Amino acid sequence: MTERAKANPLIELLITLIVPSLILMKLSAPENLGSAAALVLALSFPLSWGLFEFWTRRKLNVFAALGVVSTLLTGGIGLLALDTQWLAVKEAAIPGLIGLAVLGSTYTRYPLVQTLLLNPAIIDAALLQSKLEDHGATKVFETRLLRATWMLSGTFFFSSVMNYVLATTIVVSPAGTAAFNEELGRLTLVSYPFIALPSMAMMGLVMYYLSRSTRELTGLGITEFLGLAKE
Repeated sequence: MTERAKANPLIELLITLIVPSLILMKLSAPENLGSAAALVLALSFPLSWGLFEFWTRRKLNVFAALGVVSTLLTGGIGLLALDTQWLAVKEAAIPGLIGLAVLGSTYTRYPLVQTLLLNPAIIDAALLQSKLEDHGATKVFETRLLRATWMLSGTFFFSSVMNYVLATTIVVSPAGTAAFNEELGRLTLVSYPFIALPSMAMMGLVMYYLSRSTRELTGLGITEFLGLAKE
């Protein structure tokens, strides 16, 4: 099976965010589905989406896999009626661990941003290296890649802190109750404008910084080094 086109982000947003939130907020009362059934139904949407992504693409997407793990952990906390503090810890732990992994990569030979940017499948690394050498800017570029890696890790730490703050502020009812489900649905909705959008903006700034640095140090924009630009 060939890899399908990238999914419509609006459809993904509907399936993984809006529909689960509405189910949790509107169907958790005893006279409707009840807290347990509503939680299972709501979490089945992002879980099914993650599995569908893996099945159709036939390769592991790390972030999609983390999304599946996060969904299962949320379900476990709700169905087992664990202390809601565990929800806050879970919400903070996943982006926090990613941030630590990104930060830790700066102490290896392959900082994450450098590994991703210089991937031969994405960019003409040989041409980029040649241009950097022509301008005597190889060391400066490596320093800026390292700085960009730190900036990227900062976006995940921001997400981790905000996840914890929102979770402890919004979800205050005992797990396994209709109120817990409703608050969980509200948390899911609120997290998009307060966490996801700012995080995407921060990542956009990282890419802008790299693009500007590439043009400044080589005289060419980063898009001119992309593999697609050679075709």
